[in-house]
Amino acid sequence: MRGNLRQGTGDLLPEYKEGFSVFRDFQVPGRSAVYAPHAMAATSHPLAGSAALEILRAGGTAADAAVAAIAVHSVVEPHMTGIGGDCFAIVARADGTLSGMNSSGRAPENVSADKLIAEGQLDIAMDSIHAVTVPGALRGWEKLLRDHGRLSFGQVLQRAIGYARNGYSVCPRVAFDWKGAVDFLKRDDGASGLFLKNGRAPVAGEVMRNLPLAETLEAVANGGADAFYHGPVAEEIAAVVQSKGGYLTAADLAAHEAVDLTPVTTDYRGVTIAELPPNGQGIVALVMLELMKRFDWAGLDPVGPERFHLEMEIARLAYSGRDRFLADPETMEFDPQAFLDRDYIDGLAKLISPDAVLPRQPEEVLSPKSDTVYLSVVDEDGLAVSLINSVYHGFGSGIATQKSGVLLQNRGACFTLEAGHPNQIASGKRPMHTIIPAMALKDGLPYMSFGVMGGGYQPCGHAHVLSNHLDYGMDMQEAIDCPRMFIDEKTLSLQAETSVPPETVEALKALGHEVSRVASPIGGGQAIMVDRANGGGLIGGSDPRKDGCALGY
Repeated sequence: MRGNLRQGTGDLLPEYKEGFSVFRDFQVPGRSAVYAPHAMAATSHPLAGSAALEILRAGGTAADAAVAAIAVHSVVEPHMTGIGGDCFAIVARADGTLSGMNSSGRAPENVSADKLIAEGQLDIAMDSIHAVTVPGALRGWEKLLRDHGRLSFGQVLQRAIGYARNGYSVCPRVAFDWKGAVDFLKRDDGASGLFLKNGRAPVAGEVMRNLPLAETLEAVANGGADAFYHGPVAEEIAAVVQSKGGYLTAADLAAHEAVDLTPVTTDYRGVTIAELPPNGQGIVALVMLELMKRFDWAGLDPVGPERFHLEMEIARLAYSGRDRFLADPETMEFDPQAFLDRDYIDGLAKLISPDAVLPRQPEEVLSPKSDTVYLSVVDEDGLAVSLINSVYHGFGSGIATQKSGVLLQNRGACFTLEAGHPNQIASGKRPMHTIIPAMALKDGLPYMSFGVMGGGYQPCGHAHVLSNHLDYGMDMQEAIDCPRMFIDEKTLSLQAETSVPPETVEALKALGHEVSRVASPIGGGQAIMVDRANGGGLIGGSDPRKDGCALGY
C-alpha cells in the first residue's frame, strides 16, 4: 500500500482520522489524482485515454469520446474487451437526468437447456461453444452516439482502425495477462492466428496488429452497426460457431437491439448511487451499500481486519442472493426493488456478527419474499458517461473469426442448466451479467462517474471504492488504490491482495476465515468526480493495477 494510508508504524495518518486527506506521502511511489477544469477521461489504457481526449477537443461529447476510447480498448486490450462482447452504460446529463443502456446479447433462438442436457452437458463451461452469445457491443456504441453524441462512427473509430491496421505496442499489464492465455488461444485457429506470434504471447513493447479487425471496423465506420449485424461478418460469426457445434445464427445477430433502462438507486452517506437493474448484478452493489449503512465504518482502519471482516460478510450475503435470484428480468421471480426493502435488509444485517464468520445461508433467508474494460468520460457541458464493455473470460471464448477478426465472448457461461432456475439458458434469453457501470449524484447533480472491473468482484468493488471515499475521505485515486479482498465465490474463503497487511490477514484467520493471497490483482477501476465545492472542476483516478491513467484539460 502507498504510504498515504499508513505510516511505518501501521497507524493511520492523522488526515484520515480527521476526514479528507490533503496530501499523499510524495516520498512513497504512487500517483496523485488528476485535476482538470474542463473535461476528463479515465481509462485502463493510455492509448484509449488519448483517443477520448482527442475527440473531446474536436468538439465531441463524452459519449463520442467514450465510444472512441472503448473502440481503441477493443484493439489494444483484446483479452479484456472487443466488438465480440457486450456493453452497458449509465449517462448523466449536467442537470442530473439519468439514462441507462443495456446492450447485452441473447442466447441463440435454437438453443435450450433440454438440448444441451441431451448432448451430455452438465453445465455451460467457460470454454464451451454454447457459452458464445450474440455480441451486443456495437449496437450499444451506436445507440450512445445516436442518443448522446455529435459525431459519426466514421469519426470516432479512426484511432481504433489505425491501431488495428498499423499496430500498437503491448503494455506491461496486458502482456502479463496475455502470457497466461497461450494454451487457451491455441485451441482455435482463428484466435491463435490473430493473437499469438509463432505460438507465443507478445511481450511488453512488442507491436501487434489485427488486420481483419481493421477491415471490420472500417466497414462499421462506413455503414454503421448494420455492417456487423447483417451480411458477411454476421454470416462468418454464425458459421464459425455452428462449425463447432453451436446454435448461433446470422438471424440471431440481426435481431439484436440495445435497450433503454431506468437505473435503480439508493442513498449512501448523502450521495445517491445509481446502478442498472438486472440482467446485470448492479443491484448487488446497492444491497451491499444498504447493509453497510447499518454499521459504523468511520472508526475502523480501512485496511484492518474489522473493516474487511464486515465487508466480506456483507458480500457473502449479497452475492448468495445474486446467484439464486438474478437473471433476465423477464424470468426473475422478484422485482429488483424487493432486494432493497428495509425489512429485508434489516433481517440480513442481523445475521452479521463483528466477531464470527457467517455460515452459508439457506435460500429462504436470501429470498426477498469477470475480464472487462470500464471507462469514464465527462465533457465540458457536464455530460458524464459510465461505460463498461467485456468479452467476459480472458480472451472470451477463445474463438475468433479469421476473415473479420472478431473475438467472440463466452458470456453464456453465466447461464445454468438447473431446471426451474430463473437463469436457466433458454431461447433468446439474456444471461445474468457481471459487468456494471455506476453513477453517483449529490444534491441531484452528477457527482461521480465510476466503475470497478473484475468479473464477479464488481459490486463488492463499487461498495469498497465508495466506502473508501465517503467513509474514509480518500480522493479518487486513493479510493481506487486501496488494498482489496474478495470471496472465492465457490468456497467462500477470502482472497487478499499482497498489499493487504500481514497482520490483517492473520487477524482474519483468527476469526475463523480461510484467507489466501491472490496471484494477480483484483480487478481495476476508474472514477471521475465533479468537485463542485471548489468551482466544479474534475478529479479523476485510474487503477494502477492496469496500464491506464486519467487525463484531462
